[in-house]
Amino acid sequence: MSLVSLAKNPVPSGAIVDFIKSYDGTVLRVARWEATRAPLRGTVLVVPGRSEFIEKYFEVIADLRRRGYAVVVADLRGQGGSARALSDPSKGHVWSFKEYDRDLDVVVRDVLSQCPRPYIGLGHSLGGHILLRAGHKSPSPFERMVLSAPMIRISDAQLNGLSATSAWWLSEAATFLGMGKLFVPGGGSPPPEADQFEGNPLTSDHERYMRTRAIVDAEPALGIGAPTIGWLRAAFRAMSHLQAPDTPGSMRVPMLFVVAGEDSVVSATAVEDFSVRTKLGTRVLIASSRHEILQENDEIRSRFWAAFDAYLTSVAAAA
Repeated sequence: MSLVSLAKNPVPSGAIVDFIKSYDGTVLRVARWEATRAPLRGTVLVVPGRSEFIEKYFEVIADLRRRGYAVVVADLRGQGGSARALSDPSKGHVWSFKEYDRDLDVVVRDVLSQCPRPYIGLGHSLGGHILLRAGHKSPSPFERMVLSAPMIRISDAQLNGLSATSAWWLSEAATFLGMGKLFVPGGGSPPPEADQFEGNPLTSDHERYMRTRAIVDAEPALGIGAPTIGWLRAAFRAMSHLQAPDTPGSMRVPMLFVVAGEDSVVSATAVEDFSVRTKLGTRVLIASSRHEILQENDEIRSRFWAAFDAYLTSVAAAA
């Protein structure tokens, strides 16, 4: 699938789109761009969140290119223009987050390695979680990471009244009984963007919310529905690793955590606690932001980019 272009969301100029095979043959859609302004400051690898796709980040890509960065974005397996694991393409599914880890390694090896250094990782939600899982590696391909509302713990608001422990063990039991490929209870195939804007937990910006919805309306194959029970089990296992007492201290890459104060998708408290316990972490709280900081209103986005610029400028100055 080529990139989907809309009048209100055109493909940034100079896009190079490729389809690469991951370690197990799964095809991943990847796109990259050169910077549009000198001096060249390196390359940012954008790792999207669950259910997202490259087209949703066209505005972010333009923001980064204007700052002198080349950009690489890859659709996660099971979503966007990448291959799906199950016969029902509306189910974004993995059995283990190690699948994401190995995909990241392949994208770094086959695509990012062709781009100018230094490499900066920019991840949102699930994408931030995936980058954190790579943050303990030494040596790391990333000079720095910027994490937008990373998924360290799912918010209680997403668990339908269950405790995290109960939801985890129910997902374990259901998967053991062969139900791992089913949607989570209450979930279905309509993508999140099909919901009404009013009361949504993602963004307060109506235009950006409707823009994402318009992309899925134009190309329904980009969207996915609720997670599967197997995906949820894999997520709980992966989050338990990040929540282990010794994990924050094992991070080897300096990272900026940007916390959404009104987040009801992931736990803002868990992000703050993790950032405090990292030796190389810096934290910025945007109190009025919902979960999707990069898709929020102009004021919130300007605060994100001010933090991004200050963090990476201070890093360059120190170097």
